[in-house]
Amino acid sequence: MSSYIKNLILQGEHQQQDFKFQVNDSRKIAKTLVAFANTDGGKLLIGVKDNGVIAGIRAEEEYHMIEAAATMYCKPEMDFAYRHWNIDGKKVLEVDVPTARIKPVYANTENGEWVAWVRVGDQNIVADTIQIKYWQRQKQKEGTVIRYSDNEKLLLNFLTSHPTITLDKYCRLAGIPHYRAENIIVDLMIAGLIEIRQNEHHTWFRLKDPDV
Repeated sequence: MSSYIKNLILQGEHQQQDFKFQVNDSRKIAKTLVAFANTDGGKLLIGVKDNGVIAGIRAEEEYHMIEAAATMYCKPEMDFAYRHWNIDGKKVLEVDVPTARIKPVYANTENGEWVAWVRVGDQNIVADTIQIKYWQRQKQKEGTVIRYSDNEKLLLNFLTSHPTITLDKYCRLAGIPHYRAENIIVDLMIAGLIEIRQNEHHTWFRLKDPDV
């Protein structure tokens, strides 16, 4: 079965896979667990360097660090699955993190803050406040009533002729404050009409593909 792990390593790091040479800080690894859980789930290969070289680990110690991260530094506590592999005499720990059923999941930072992270490509980045509002709205039992006022129509009309828009640009176009614009965007996200995209530096919005 060593070919299974080697084939995973050949894929490199991406949105649903991360390599860790070792885990020596449960709080830091909690960030990756949370990012996977808040996005599409993912797989950690521990004992593998960033360049794909298998270095091996002391699997039991690494497992306990992951367990501590999931139970002590993630809120709510997280589930994960794991398997030990022996690859050419070196141990690799495979950790699978499912997508959280209820989001957001938070990780505790070095200064004691609880932060929601998402996975974008091979990076973990802080979730945008609008993304967090969307998740929180999803948990509400009552439905969202969408009123197609001029501000909603302006946003949807703009996105029919432009691929994306930022929060600041929408505020300028509509002449409304940030909190009002954020609420409108979240309403339209709940309605399945637009979606959020972000990277390390920017957040933007676009019409949602009806086929997705």
